[in-house]
Amino acid sequence: MNHEQYGVGEPDAFERLWTPHRIVYIKGEAKPATSDEVDCPFCLIPAMDDAEGLIVHRGETAYAVLNLYPYNAGHLLVCPYRHVADYTELTEDETIEVAALTKQAMQTMRAVTNPHGFNLGMNQGGAAGAGIAAHLHQHIVPRWGGDSNFISVIGQTKTMPQLLGDTRELLAAAWPTTKD
Repeated sequence: MNHEQYGVGEPDAFERLWTPHRIVYIKGEAKPATSDEVDCPFCLIPAMDDAEGLIVHRGETAYAVLNLYPYNAGHLLVCPYRHVADYTELTEDETIEVAALTKQAMQTMRAVTNPHGFNLGMNQGGAAGAGIAAHLHQHIVPRWGGDSNFISVIGQTKTMPQLLGDTRELLAAAWPTTKD
């Protein structure tokens, strides 16, 4: 390869957004060593204070937390406190609260950031794309028209307009305090 021809190491017209913090996620370095509660981040997070753990809201059987590796700004996860892998293993109370917190997350995000839509989902098992398959978690991803622009497609870089701590503060402050 002719490095001079491709300008490797030479200044060019491109501005580059470097995201070295993502390499930990890409390499799987942040994944738990085992599938039990001792290494599970979703079991460890509730013991942290809300700001440190990025917890937006705590319920009786489940909690809402910002995704440390978000697909989009405001990407929340709803997790049961109990270490359970499969949706069919949730108790009735857990199922109801996971659904209720998902609705509250959508309502809160609409009030705070006015997304145009949402992606909701659970990846059940590693083959289905679950990064941490041993602890069920529901994704709530706010979406805006044009949020998947050229930079994600061409540059394989995601721009995030707000720091996670700032997003957590806004959502936590706006979270409804009364039940529907």
